[in-house]
Amino acid sequence: AAMVKETIRVYARVKPLGRRQQAGSYSVDNEEPLPSLEITVPRDLADGFINNKRESYKFKFQKIFDQEAKQDVIFDSIAKPVAECVLAGYNGTIFAYGQTGSGKTFTITGGAERYSDRGIIPRTLSYIFDQLQKDSSKVYTTHVSYLEIYNECGYDLLDPRHEASRMEDLPKVTIMEDSDQNIHLKNLSLQQATNEEEALNLLFLGDTNRMIAETPMNQASSRSHCIFTIHISSKEPGSATVRRSKLHLVDLAGSERVAKTGIGGHLLTEAKYINLSLHYLEQVIIALAEKNRSHIPYRNSLMTSVLRDSLGGNCMTTMISTLAMDKRNIDESISTCRFAQRVALIKNEAVLNEEIDPRLMIVQLRKEIQDLKDELALVTGKQRTSELSQEELLQLDELIDTFLKDNDPESSLDVGADMRKIKYCFVHMKQVINHPMTSGQKLLSQDISEEKNSNEEVEKLKGLLQQRDNEINILVTMLKKEKKKARDALSQLNGTSAGSTVLEQSPSMSLEESQSPSRSFSLKEEKDFSSSVPRLPLLSRATGGKMSLGCQEAFEVFKRDHADSITIEDNKQLLKQRFDEAKCLGEKLNEVRNKITRLKGKIIQRRIQRAALAVSNPSEELTFDPVEENLRMQIEELKKSYKTVCSRFKGLKVEIEHLQLLMEKVKMKLQKDFEVWWSEEAKKFQQEKPEMVTSPNTAAVYPQFIRSSQHLSPNSSSDTSRDSLYEDPAVKNNSITFGNPTLKTRTPPSSSISIPLTGDSQADADILAFIKARQNILQKKGKSCQ
Repeated sequence: AAMVKETIRVYARVKPLGRRQQAGSYSVDNEEPLPSLEITVPRDLADGFINNKRESYKFKFQKIFDQEAKQDVIFDSIAKPVAECVLAGYNGTIFAYGQTGSGKTFTITGGAERYSDRGIIPRTLSYIFDQLQKDSSKVYTTHVSYLEIYNECGYDLLDPRHEASRMEDLPKVTIMEDSDQNIHLKNLSLQQATNEEEALNLLFLGDTNRMIAETPMNQASSRSHCIFTIHISSKEPGSATVRRSKLHLVDLAGSERVAKTGIGGHLLTEAKYINLSLHYLEQVIIALAEKNRSHIPYRNSLMTSVLRDSLGGNCMTTMISTLAMDKRNIDESISTCRFAQRVALIKNEAVLNEEIDPRLMIVQLRKEIQDLKDELALVTGKQRTSELSQEELLQLDELIDTFLKDNDPESSLDVGADMRKIKYCFVHMKQVINHPMTSGQKLLSQDISEEKNSNEEVEKLKGLLQQRDNEINILVTMLKKEKKKARDALSQLNGTSAGSTVLEQSPSMSLEESQSPSRSFSLKEEKDFSSSVPRLPLLSRATGGKMSLGCQEAFEVFKRDHADSITIEDNKQLLKQRFDEAKCLGEKLNEVRNKITRLKGKIIQRRIQRAALAVSNPSEELTFDPVEENLRMQIEELKKSYKTVCSRFKGLKVEIEHLQLLMEKVKMKLQKDFEVWWSEEAKKFQQEKPEMVTSPNTAAVYPQFIRSSQHLSPNSSSDTSRDSLYEDPAVKNNSITFGNPTLKTRTPPSSSISIPLTGDSQADADILAFIKARQNILQKKGKSCQ
């Protein structure tokens, strides 16, 4: 692999002076080959020196950016070359070093006020994704991670649990080392970012999670080191080599001495830790700069371990020293420059990070070995003496068969350069020619397999028959229950004439009507609703797309009784309103758009008329036209209303999508509940009539529902772990009423329905919370109706 040997590049950036700050004396000399920065410190009389000699210090940098340097220039000069290397497959690191308040975070992340104040990270992300989009020759994947080191503990800034807990409660990021001395970070998540927007969102999320404390020096100083890393891997289609590279963008904590900050308490511990890790960083750098040092103390601190390959390793590294040049901070600036000079001595060797995808490589090597063996056998004439295996003989038979059946005169029989195989082929061909009816063994084996198939078929049909029996039984019991309920409902209606007409209709109709007149739910609507519920995609998936009629019938009845269908209805009504509203808004938008177009047309006509007038009547000057001005005003007004309608439209769209998602969720839950209940019923019938069942194993007769219910949740097979949906007394006692107080809503056909818990505690909690909320709403509705 290509290797680039070079020292760490070191740049300096001077922070603009604040209003009340007194300027320290310094001068910048940006001459080639190496620009220099000279800082002059007046000798203080208090030192006891009589002669006021000034002392000056000179430091060399790759380039020095003075106070007025803009962010885009910084990016182009410092970060862009590193980003280019990373895209080419090398590792890169950019770190900012300097005292608190000297502009490190502004340089690395950027200011929050103006878009032009964006720092190195957002600009680099933007640049990288631009380049990746332009390059279609490779397949790229990009991930980002964001690590914060605070008081020698690592935290993952992108940990989704951040919102819920304090920094200290999150799992710490720890370092693991493998046998090749490679560093791996445990508990640090890698989040995929497919575009610039996603990456910036992650950066924003991490920044929000950052810990900020206040020192007297700076009101919002960052007291932690932050490492934002972009991981890129690329692969050419069909190639076995993968390139992986990473770019660390590091914002170190302030480098000032503890005494200077004037702080105590936990801020003092912070400062100690910061100074300690920067001290270790310094030690590593001194060790690297010494020629004959064999041991480099990377392990002393978390940060030097993480940045190990960036310092004296496989990396293109760049450092930005940020300097505050007012009189109070001049000595800190000098110590920052001194540190930078030591860093500039380190030599890194950046190696192109290419690795072979092992699976593809194995396939290629196997093929190559086989080819070489064949070639060797042909050239030496020495054939392998071992017998051909049974498998090889079968393969050859197949090859010969296809060769004989192929009518193409160009087709060839290719068995490789193996004399054993070639001989076998000749013998086989001879047999075929001499005995067209080859020995009857083949036919015999066909007969046996056919007989076996028919036996299997019979078994299958028996199972299916048993399953149908079960379905019929379940439906019959359901129907009985429904009839009983219908009668109860009628007797409650005190035998009014409306009730008697209901009885005369078919049973399914009576269920339909007696269900709840108060919800004014006509048969047609019910049918619409049932067709709008996707027909059990889960069930049909589990059963390979074949779902029996009995099961569908049961689902229809079950669905009507289920509390969730009310939710679905409510949501449907809401959705319908929203859709109608959206439709109106859409029409309004079109109307406004058309009006604007018409007005524009009028303006153009007006201009043409006046131009013609001016031509025919040159003495009249083209003066201000009040009519046109009026039209323009109208257009402006329309544009405003267009904008407001437009934003309302967008809001609606989001709401509609959300509602649709909610409905999907409820529908899925309904299906899951049904599946669990259905498999329970099936089990019941099998326990009741064991003599009918050919095999005692329920799964064999009724495999699909048992399987699908297991596939839904690990808990659904054990009764103990289930929480019954209808535990809530309000629901159990049928005390909820709709509109008509005499009519009670009915619980579903069987009390054995339960929530299929998913095994994921978070999701379960959500489901239970949702049901609770639902029941509360129902209770409220009931009360208000009464």
